[in-house]
Amino acid sequence: MTTPDFAALAHDIKLWAAELGFDQAGITGTDLSEHESQLADWLAKGYHGEMDYMARHGMMRARPHELLPGTLRVISVRMNYMPEHAAIAHVLSDPDKGYISRYALGRDYHKVLRNRLKKLADKIAERAEKLVARPFVDSAPVLERPLAVNAGLGWTGKHSLVLNKEQGSFFFLGELLVNLPLPVDQPVAEGCGNCVACLTICPTQAIVEPYVVDARRCISYLTIELDGPIPEEFRPLMGNRIYGCDDCQLICPWNRFANASQEPDFAPRERLHAPQLLELFDWSETHFLSMTEGSPIRRIGHRRWLRNIAVALGNAPASPMVVFALEQKRDQVDDMVREHIDWALARQADKLARQDRKTARLIRAVDKGMPTHAR
Repeated sequence: MTTPDFAALAHDIKLWAAELGFDQAGITGTDLSEHESQLADWLAKGYHGEMDYMARHGMMRARPHELLPGTLRVISVRMNYMPEHAAIAHVLSDPDKGYISRYALGRDYHKVLRNRLKKLADKIAERAEKLVARPFVDSAPVLERPLAVNAGLGWTGKHSLVLNKEQGSFFFLGELLVNLPLPVDQPVAEGCGNCVACLTICPTQAIVEPYVVDARRCISYLTIELDGPIPEEFRPLMGNRIYGCDDCQLICPWNRFANASQEPDFAPRERLHAPQLLELFDWSETHFLSMTEGSPIRRIGHRRWLRNIAVALGNAPASPMVVFALEQKRDQVDDMVREHIDWALARQADKLARQDRKTARLIRAVDKGMPTHAR
């Protein structure tokens, strides 16, 4: 192929990407050397927590050409996921409900994007017979966010996510590595300015400095990646967040411009959209696997699912029904989950005791003829 052919192909690739349901596509080279020192520093500080795979692959994450020898360009794509009726405030403000990060309400995005990227590769192969391509969706040691930024899909926000002027940060990323010398796109200007809303809103202060997240403090890490006990210091701060956390995105001014996704696969599953904690806690492992089939939630397993919900029940308002549910489940789980149930029971006991003391004070006030609001 001649150089003008590659320019035409790059143009068509973006058209094909749109036809396949991607909301944007950009093209960049493979040079991420400027990010290697930042990655090394992040790993050295242990900010990756128990995600050993982050350290195991070392600097390969910043070297896509090592992942697929012969790679010359990376086609970076994004796909919006915010559902039409997200019900975010409705769920987060109701401590009896369980909040699931909005990206996880529908079908597993890994499968959706990967299948579309394969189809994109097939389209390109029709024009480039010697194409060597490989798709990735959060499934390989590659720095997808810097690649997306270099491809012009957005800029890096202070919460470390990619921000786009038209869609904020509510989108998935995917990459297609190719051996074609396609013309590259240019990065866009940074748009955060002096805003630090994401740093201040984080419940656990996981954004330790602009652009740097200590995963060990992040609720998404604690509820999804962490396999063992959740540190007690973070449990009260998690509220009713049982799978992931969107706070740093929700506060971001750019997300006011986010459009709802038109992708049917990302439509919320009814039983996960605004679920009651007690209902979710009652799910057996078999029912959990059935209800989360094809969902990204399934990867955490029933054990971590119960652990997360136990914490949320500990943070829920005082309720004999919650105490009963926790006690009923206590002898059906392993030691790790039991520890969280015991923590939740202690929290509930304290709240019920305070509730009883308040009731007793009100009764005494009434008996003495005092206003019921007296303390």
